[in-house]
This record gives sequence, structure tokens and C-alpha cells, in this order.
Amino acid sequence: MAVEPSPGDLAIGIDFGGSGIKGAVVDLRTGQFVGDRIRIPTPQPSVPREVVAVMDSLVRRLLDAVVGHAEAPIAAVDAAALPVGVGIPSASRAGTVLTAANIDPAWIGFSAEREMGLVMKRPVAIGNDADVAGLAELRFGAGRGQGGTIIVLTIGTGVGSGLFVDGRLVPNTELGHLELNGGDAEVRVAESARNRLDLTWKDWAAGFDDYLHMLERLFWPDLFILGGGASKRADNYLQYLTVKTPVVVATLKNNAGIVGAALLADEKRSR
Repeated sequence: MAVEPSPGDLAIGIDFGGSGIKGAVVDLRTGQFVGDRIRIPTPQPSVPREVVAVMDSLVRRLLDAVVGHAEAPIAAVDAAALPVGVGIPSASRAGTVLTAANIDPAWIGFSAEREMGLVMKRPVAIGNDADVAGLAELRFGAGRGQGGTIIVLTIGTGVGSGLFVDGRLVPNTELGHLELNGGDAEVRVAESARNRLDLTWKDWAAGFDDYLHMLERLFWPDLFILGGGASKRADNYLQYLTVKTPVVVATLKNNAGIVGAALLADEKRSR
């Protein structure tokens, strides 16, 4: 018989993307959601004040659904203490956002952990969205038990990257912004580029394959893990990839960012 999670087994994960903000309460023992995943469109423009307000509303909705839930019967006082982790499409240091990829440039220099914590009235940890997705895949998914060098790519509005060496994260790599054919790589190889340029999957995969070959020459990884929105349609393009490095689809698919953000929140809680 499964043991119900205690408040210490739970955290809230939020995945902040250019088009949507997704969140869920996560059972840290299993990586499974407690209650429903909720998605809210990203405000436009995606300035910090508007986005943080949406995140606060999202957290309240998630907790309202979990308090007294059959799978996690926790009291409101316990729910009020659950930490929040947020994956952001940016590099960050010490809780401050340093770059802004596919979000409003007003995020640059924003003290996100402090400001989000004040609004949400609970501990908040932030990290690069692809980094936290990678944390989830190495704990619960396609990278579990794998050693060596692993590159996790999240393919959606942009291209995020998480680089891991023997299970240890090298943060803020932002490999989607490497130069490819004279421009920013993600401009050609993000899933949004396929739609914007009206490419067939085969034509899109040709550019993405060039990108993987470039990463292979630079890092010689042992494994590529593909996540993000395009991971749900991997059957449309995997057959066109020619890199020597094994390529697998993220087990958690587009939920990896939420699970990894919750793991990040728990890591900060445990310090």
C-alpha cells in the first residue's frame, strides 16, 4: 500500500516559458503530480510584475486543489509552507536574472527569488528552465543512472540546454544561443522556428541535425535528451538525425521543467 506524502515530500514547481506558465504540486519521492497541472498563458508583455502576479495566482489555485486532496491530505497550514521552484528561460546568479531569452528584457537584473518570495509569502528558488528540466530527467527520467556527459535540450519557443557531467550540473550553459550558420541557433532550430518558417518536419530536422553535430564536436557527449514541446512529436523527426551520440526523448516530456523546479525548491529548503 502506497504511503501518502507528507508536507516534506511535496514542493511546487513552475515552468515559465515564452507562451505559457505551467505548474503543479510535485511528490518529490516519485516525480508525480499531486492534483492537476495548471497552465496559464504568459502575459504579453511578459514583464516581471505581471508574470509574478500570474505565478502567485497559479500557486494559490494549486494549493486550493491539494488541501484535503485524497492523495495528499495536508492541512492549509502545511500548504502555506510549501516552497516554490521556478524554471526561467534565462541565466541567473544568486537569485537574480541575468539574461532574457524569449521573455521581456525587463527581467534582466530582476531579483526574482526575493521578489517572488515576498509576493508568494514562501521560499522561492529559481533556475534556468533547461537546467531544472535536466535535474528531473536525471532523477526520474531518461538520464537516471547514466554517467558521463549528458546534454538535455528543451525545444519549444526557444532552445534551452542543461549540461551534466557525471550527474553534476554545469549551470547556465544557454547552448541554444551558439552561432549556427551565421545566426543564433534557436532562431533556426526551435520548434517555434518550424512553425514560423513553415518547414516540414524533415526540413526542420535537417537544421536541428546540424545543431546536434555542432554540439557533438564541441562536447562529445555520451547522451542527448530531448525535451520541451517538440518531445511530444519526436516520431516526426528522430529518423532524420545522424549524430553518433545516442539521442533519446525525455521520459517526463514537457512536464520535466515542473518536476525539476520542484526539486530545486526542495534542494534550497534542505540547505
